[in-house]
Amino acid sequence: MYRSPQGARGFLLSIGLLGGALGGSFLIGLLVFWGLQAAFPRPIDNPYPGYVVLIFTVVVLIPLLILIARRFAFITDWYYLLPAISFLLAFTFYPIILTVYFGFTNYNGIRNNGKADRSSETQIVRVEGRRLVLAQPAADALRCDEPDCAGVQLELTSDTQRARVGVVQADGTIVELARAVGFTPTLAYRVNNYSFVGFENYVRIFSQAGTILLPVFIWNVAFASFTVFISALLGLVIGLMLNNKNLKLRGFYRTALIISWAMPVVISVQVFSAMLNVQFGPINRLLGLLGSYPIPWLTDPEWFKVSALLISLWLGFPYWMTATLGALSTISEDVYEAARIDGATGWQTLTSITLPLLRQPFIPLLLGSFAYNFNNFGLIYLMGTQPGVEGRPSTAQAGDILITWAYKTAFQADGGQAYGLGGAISVIIFFITVAISLVNFRVTGALREVR
Repeated sequence: MYRSPQGARGFLLSIGLLGGALGGSFLIGLLVFWGLQAAFPRPIDNPYPGYVVLIFTVVVLIPLLILIARRFAFITDWYYLLPAISFLLAFTFYPIILTVYFGFTNYNGIRNNGKADRSSETQIVRVEGRRLVLAQPAADALRCDEPDCAGVQLELTSDTQRARVGVVQADGTIVELARAVGFTPTLAYRVNNYSFVGFENYVRIFSQAGTILLPVFIWNVAFASFTVFISALLGLVIGLMLNNKNLKLRGFYRTALIISWAMPVVISVQVFSAMLNVQFGPINRLLGLLGSYPIPWLTDPEWFKVSALLISLWLGFPYWMTATLGALSTISEDVYEAARIDGATGWQTLTSITLPLLRQPFIPLLLGSFAYNFNNFGLIYLMGTQPGVEGRPSTAQAGDILITWAYKTAFQADGGQAYGLGGAISVIIFFITVAISLVNFRVTGALREVR
């Protein structure tokens, strides 16, 4: 029986055994799945479902864990964490690794992971050795970049078989393949492969830093900073007011003011967007009755930013109000009684006792709120169509922050579904967020040990 090593060595050994068991089981499950496909092929339009791989993996993993536990008895304590570790690997580490990986490729809506482009489906009239005769001209049907389609990868299928083969050249409807296939295909598809491009995506981002990266980053920092500042300040003031025990209907005010925090963000943002409508919004109608011109809340780049800050204030101040009331409840009344005996005024009590005692619990909340608002995708995205800025692409409009810029680049049609470029932007966001967090921790001393 192997005794448990202590310290870092024991931790690394345990993680290695669990990781090896998970990885090895998945690899064996994948190989068995591929063997099943080869031994018992199914029609192309009805393949084996992908979850069969997970079933094979579990079948291999359970006896493997039993064998490991017999050899390393101490590892059984880690088995309780195995579900959590599995989900952590699948839904946290795997997406991170994939994002970093795609950042070095030209993976996009066209070059999509080597999948066959079904929209390029072309009927094969006949097969002559390494030559195919198509029903349509190859260059048009397969949407080749070059007239002779040289280098294009094709996926050839029959009812139960498929193969991938490169094109040497094409002349009209005749396509010469790099090799012959062992069956008679009936359909041909173009395969959209992607490739490594090194630091090309990062070079492209930083080459446009002056027009996209820096303006978006500056607005991102300003948005997060002002959102935290104005929300925390308003919540602090309201919390201090509601902490007055002599205030009548104090419970009603607390309930009424927390409604905006309790409502779903999507509803609040949509309601505000309707209220801020330039032509039909009630806010502009009220301003018109007062003799003011309509304000282009959502159509002017600068006013759009003001609108975003106002909506974030409405959504954020109840949190700070609640945090203030909670922190004030921990301050002993004896402190205030001693201050009154010493003749301190209300202002002196506030500045010398209340605010200093609120500082310590508020610092981590402020840092966490800044990190949240720095990546507040939901608010900016739900505000809908934004006014454009001259010199910027449609993926980086007036109110876009870094995370919405990355999303639009990677997933929206205007950005060409540039997954590789979006992955590179996400990696840059990660390093920027880490750098800002480290600066905040150092300046505020939030991680400093108290002795």
